[in-house]
Amino acid sequence: MTEARPSSPAAGKAAHRIVFANEKGGTGKSTTAVHVAVALAYQGAKVAAIDLDPRQRTLYRYFENRAETAARRGIDLPTARFEVFESGTPEELEAMTASLSEGCDFVVFDTPGRDDPLARHAATEADTLVTPLNDSFVDFDLIGQVDAETFKVRRLSFYAELIWEARLKRSRATIEQKRREMDWIVVRNRTGHVEARNMVRIEAALAELSKRVGFRVSHGLSERVIYRELFPSGLTLLDKGHLGELGTSHLVARQELRSLVAALNLPMPSKKAAELALA
Repeated sequence: MTEARPSSPAAGKAAHRIVFANEKGGTGKSTTAVHVAVALAYQGAKVAAIDLDPRQRTLYRYFENRAETAARRGIDLPTARFEVFESGTPEELEAMTASLSEGCDFVVFDTPGRDDPLARHAATEADTLVTPLNDSFVDFDLIGQVDAETFKVRRLSFYAELIWEARLKRSRATIEQKRREMDWIVVRNRTGHVEARNMVRIEAALAELSKRVGFRVSHGLSERVIYRELFPSGLTLLDKGHLGELGTSHLVARQELRSLVAALNLPMPSKKAAELALA
């Protein structure tokens, strides 16, 4: 486990759980998770991060690279406590979560791009569930099936039904156990080079399904080489002064990230932190 900054108790409240989950790989899930976690740290929040994919461990490696870069350059980089959950039961995952996120405002989970019992557990326990999708009906099939001729939604997928039932259960628990309601956001990643007609069809299908299931839709991060280039150093688009000269596309990407974090509408720990800019 690595922690680059000391933490202090977050008023005794449980950390807000942000779960990045999608049973399909290649949707930019880990990249989005890291950038959101770092964005929150830049705003003054204390953040923990748990990687639930011990084989790929992309989120863990990203933060590990970030810590090494900070040490090598002798610089302070806002970051998160981070750990990888190797294996175990949901109860053991909960124990790790409680320990790692003690004193934190947020705990971020990055789940594997496949069906996994622990990923399902994390998703159903989320306060904010983020499901990144590429603008493709292959990815859309995770949450709903469409008619081949009209592209109208025919039925919910197993995953959407799972989250729907979890949200209903959470809604009852909100009253009985004073738990937060789950906010589900479907994030459209990598939309930059998608054929226009397909984008319109995806947008219409998401709008239709969102009314039935109750998720929100947000634009995410476009397909950009910069994200792949940043991984070895663990740097993010927010690390001004450490990235060298940035082109226009990089500045646009940074604005995409700002917009995504704002769209998640996360509960910041204080008014002061909420007012800090991601400039």
